[in-house]
Amino acid sequence: MRRVLAGVVAVLVATAGCSVARKADHSQPRITAAPAVVPTVIAPPQAEGLDGTAGAPGPQVCTAIARTLTAKLRVPVTAKPNAWNDGGLPSMDLCTLLVQDRVVTIGVSALPSQPDSLSRLMADAGTVEPLSELGPEARIAESRLVFRVGDRAVRITPAGGIDRSTADGIDRAKAVEIAAAARDAVPRSLRPARQADAACQVSNSAAERFVGLHVQLRRDYRVNGALTCIWGTFDATVSIVEAFDQPSIPEAQGTPPPRLAPIGQPGYYLPEQGELVFRQGRRVVRVTCLTNPAREVSLDTLMGIVDPLLPLFLR
Repeated sequence: MRRVLAGVVAVLVATAGCSVARKADHSQPRITAAPAVVPTVIAPPQAEGLDGTAGAPGPQVCTAIARTLTAKLRVPVTAKPNAWNDGGLPSMDLCTLLVQDRVVTIGVSALPSQPDSLSRLMADAGTVEPLSELGPEARIAESRLVFRVGDRAVRITPAGGIDRSTADGIDRAKAVEIAAAARDAVPRSLRPARQADAACQVSNSAAERFVGLHVQLRRDYRVNGALTCIWGTFDATVSIVEAFDQPSIPEAQGTPPPRLAPIGQPGYYLPEQGELVFRQGRRVVRVTCLTNPAREVSLDTLMGIVDPLLPLFLR
C-alpha cells in the first residue's frame, strides 16, 4: 500500500512539474522582429533647377518635335535645350516643352521597359482610362498619359494637367497630338545607356554592391555646376544629386520629423523614401536607392555610397 501511495505521489509531483514548466513556457512573450521599412516611392525627389535649362546635351524628344508641333497645333511650341533623368523605376530621361508657355514634360524610359513600367508610371494618377489612339496599352488620366514606343515607355505630363480647365493645363486633343509627335521622334532620339562623369566613378563599386550586379544604365551630368550621378538596372537605381543654394530642405518639414543622420549640417535619413539628404555649406546632397520589388535601404548603405564623394562635397 505504501508503495502504491508513493507511486501516486511521484506521478502527481511529476505532472505538476510538467504543468508548471508548460505555464512557464507559455508565459514567455514572443519576440517578433520589427517590420523592415522599405521605400514606397517610384522616383526620388528632384533638385531644383532640373527643367531643361541646364543638364545633359544631346538628342532628346522635345527639341525634335517643337517645330512639328508648332505647325500642327498652330500655337508657339518651343523646347528647352537640355535633358535630365529622374533616377526612378523605370528611370526616365526627361525634357521640357513650352506649349504657349505651358510646361509639358516628356519622359522616355532610359532602359527598355518592363511589363509593369506603364502601371508604375500611372501610380496615384487617379481615374485612368484607355487611350486607343496610341496603342492597346496606352492610358490617360487628368495628370498624365503613358504609352509604349517599341521597347520604351513614354510619359507626357502637362504641369497643369489634362482637361482640368487650369491656366497652365492643356486639353486632351493637344495632349494626344504631343504624344503622337513624341511617338514618331522617340526611335531617333534615344540616348546611349551609358553617360558617365569621372567625378562619379569613385562611388561606382558601392553602387554596384547595392544593385548586386554590373549596372546597365549610367546618367551623370551637371546642372548649373551641381553634379548628378545615377546608376541603374531594370529593377534598381542609385542616385546622388547635388544642388547649390537651396534655401531649405523640404524633407525636414515632415510630420513626424525625419531621423537625424550623422552627416552634414544638418542631415536626415528617410527610410520610407530610401533617401539620405544633407546640407554641406552651399550644397544640398540627396542620396537615394530604389528597387522593384522594394527592399529595405539602411542608413549605412546610403552613407557608404556617398562616402567616396564627400571630399568633393566638402571642398
